[in-house]
Amino acid sequence: MIDTSGETPENPRRLAGSDFREVLSTVPTGVVAITAMESGHPVGLVVGTFTSVSLNPPLVGFLPAVSSTSFPRVLAAGAFCANVLTHDQRDVCRAFAVSGNDKFAGLSWQPSPVTGSPVLDGVAAWIDCSITAVHEAGDHLIVIGAVEQMARTANSPSLLFYRGAYTHPRGTSDVLPPA
Repeated sequence: MIDTSGETPENPRRLAGSDFREVLSTVPTGVVAITAMESGHPVGLVVGTFTSVSLNPPLVGFLPAVSSTSFPRVLAAGAFCANVLTHDQRDVCRAFAVSGNDKFAGLSWQPSPVTGSPVLDGVAAWIDCSITAVHEAGDHLIVIGAVEQMARTANSPSLLFYRGAYTHPRGTSDVLPPA
């Protein structure tokens, strides 16, 4: 529990980063590899914050860190493919999370049909997008992409990050039907 004793509207308690991370770790997040082609070379990064933004027009968003050295290369490409990793692709996640290495070494991929961004083999789904906006938000950026093409490609459970560890959905028995 976060201690708020002594807090008043005039003297609010500053949240510690560790408290913020601990509380928000209770929200499971999908793990997505963002890929692009920059000057004929594949580039990418992994993100844990990827979301649907709008159905009409179809828009998605992801939030890379301002300090990312890979995102400027994706931005320069003007387009990206969001690759929804499966639970069996933790090694792909680790490769894309490391700065400065060849993230595509040993990986098979195909160019996406519209932007040519890499679609990684074996992903649960891919979403091919053109970048339409980038907004600053604290120590992260909010990147908005217009969906050009997409497909669900595997029935494997998606890779999730929850409470500081990788996990996956446990099946459909605990899923409530739509209201």
